[in-house]
Amino acid sequence: MTRVQKTLAALAIGGSVLAAGAPAFAQTAPQPAPAATAPAATTPAAAPMLTIRQVYDKMEAAGYRNISEIERSSKHGYEVKAYDPQGQRVKLRVDPQTGAVTRSRFDD
Repeated sequence: MTRVQKTLAALAIGGSVLAAGAPAFAQTAPQPAPAATAPAATTPAAAPMLTIRQVYDKMEAAGYRNISEIERSSKHGYEVKAYDPQGQRVKLRVDPQTGAVTRSRFDD
């Protein structure tokens, strides 16, 4: 046997060994996904976020003045720096969907 014939014979034997073991690696049929607990139609969609301009307008309507900073925070919605109706400098947290002030503290 020549070197090429020996190599081809070894490849043929190796391929047949792999093919014989293939059924052992067969997967079972996929199981259907369980039904959802609540239909999608009854799950409310997330309310759209207010724009920075809408937040500004809501803060002005609530009596805040000299609004100098509005930042989108990934944890707290919007963070706003302004003066409250009593003239105190405050830092506010504003709900991004409703524009309601969720926290107010004096700014340092």
